[in-house]
Amino acid sequence: MPIDPISLRSVAFFNLLDNEELAELAAHIDEATYKANQMVFKLGDAGGTMLTILTGTVQTYVTGDKNEKIVLDNYGPGEIFGELSLLDDAPRSAYAIATEPTWVFIIDRDDLHRLVAKKPDAALDIMMILGQRIRKTDALLASRITQNPNEVIDDKITMGERVADEVARFGGSWNFISLFGLMMVVWIGLNLFILSKPFDPAPFIGLNLILSMLAALQAPIIMMSQNRQDKKDRVRSELDYNVNMKAEVEVMQLHERVEQLQKEMLYQLEIVKTHLEQQPVPVAGIAPAPHVVLPTDTPLSTQP
Repeated sequence: MPIDPISLRSVAFFNLLDNEELAELAAHIDEATYKANQMVFKLGDAGGTMLTILTGTVQTYVTGDKNEKIVLDNYGPGEIFGELSLLDDAPRSAYAIATEPTWVFIIDRDDLHRLVAKKPDAALDIMMILGQRIRKTDALLASRITQNPNEVIDDKITMGERVADEVARFGGSWNFISLFGLMMVVWIGLNLFILSKPFDPAPFIGLNLILSMLAALQAPIIMMSQNRQDKKDRVRSELDYNVNMKAEVEVMQLHERVEQLQKEMLYQLEIVKTHLEQQPVPVAGIAPAPHVVLPTDTPLSTQP
């Protein structure tokens, strides 16, 4: 069933076309409807088309390293998505799902050629849309590409390592120094000045034993905590490396896509330019001369 050309007027992308051109385009494009939470396309699906929303909303997303959902964008009526796959004819690079009942129409490469041939300015509109996509991708990379090292480390920590960290943290704090200093002052004061029969007289052998035992226990715990810090540093270094690698790969892919899309647009514009140059240019006020064909057997005469 052909799409009503009037419904295409809700899309700013097609406002460049007049009614006749819009009717011709509407006669060739297809339409589709999707229920709420129905997949429009999946990562890796065959491309070659872009979709424009007439009613409803669509969400595009990818999945992270832990299969978490990373939302790329949400599209509403009059907006276009899936245009990269149309231009480079590559498989889909993301998932798209209808978040509510949605009606879309589908534009393939032939429809795009027809549109650009009619209105070359449509190529500039497509490039503007691609520029907006790249900006959103840059913002997404800045906000989602990194991982919190503390969260990654906490996922791998054991109960013993957690206890060691807490003991080392308390043993290296002013609270521990103040508490232990107060205990030694009370211990010495009791045995020297207060008790008539001190339980640990000078030279405080019992206190020395306690200090030795505490040092013997605290030393390996502090070493365990230092080893944990080395592991944290390695995790942070690996995450920094992954961030740099991801950023480099994404930038390279974006450059390649932009170059490919520019070549595609220039090729389409060259076709349009060649087509326009082949069209006769009428001169205002002068009707084109009629094309007269003389019979071959009629002699030409120079007499008036």
